Amino acid sequence: MSAVRVVIVAQSIVMQAGLEALLATDPSVEVIGRAVGWAALSETLQVLQPDVMLVEWNAQIATLVEDIELEECAIVVLMNDELEDTMGAEAIAALLRSGVQGILPLEAAADEIIAALKAAATGLTVLHADVLEMLLALPSRSASEGLMSGLTARETEVLGMLAEGLGNKAIARRLNISDHTVKFHISSILSKLNASSRTEAVILGAKQGWILL
Repeated sequence: MSAVRVVIVAQSIVMQAGLEALLATDPSVEVIGRAVGWAALSETLQVLQPDVMLVEWNAQIATLVEDIELEECAIVVLMNDELEDTMGAEAIAALLRSGVQGILPLEAAADEIIAALKAAATGLTVLHADVLEMLLALPSRSASEGLMSGLTARETEVLGMLAEGLGNKAIARRLNISDHTVKFHISSILSKLNASSRTEAVILGAKQGWILL
């Protein structure tokens, strides 16, 4: 199996070097590039074509995410002390809605970061326990707007499997249904929960008591 190709984006050369040294402890992860600023990042990604981008948080990330084809490059974000305040939690929710696939605190252990990169490269979403706790503490957008309808038993099953990180094909195999039917259920879940992504649906579903995390 080929190594996961990673580009590191950090605000200082020192931080870049530290993250690269951390990733060097696992031969199944390969750092193929670094970047400090955002100006030439899109071009860099097109040339290097990484599997995952590991990004140190700052206020420009939300804008950056909007300009990147997320289908071509997964993004794992390392959050700093903004995890400690409410605006940090709101920013996390916004990143997930934008399509970021992994969010961990900057002080996360090396094995946690490496595992998140590998998971993101396969299409899974990874949230550190501290991040998930903050998101669950946010007011439920769907509940406050009164837009949530009850889920069917099958939709609850599918939502639970989304919480496990399963993809469409894995869900279809487990439930012995077609991929098309899985897509239909997921679309219905997103609509009923007023969620813009699978991750947001899982968070909202947990807040409303449909599933346990």
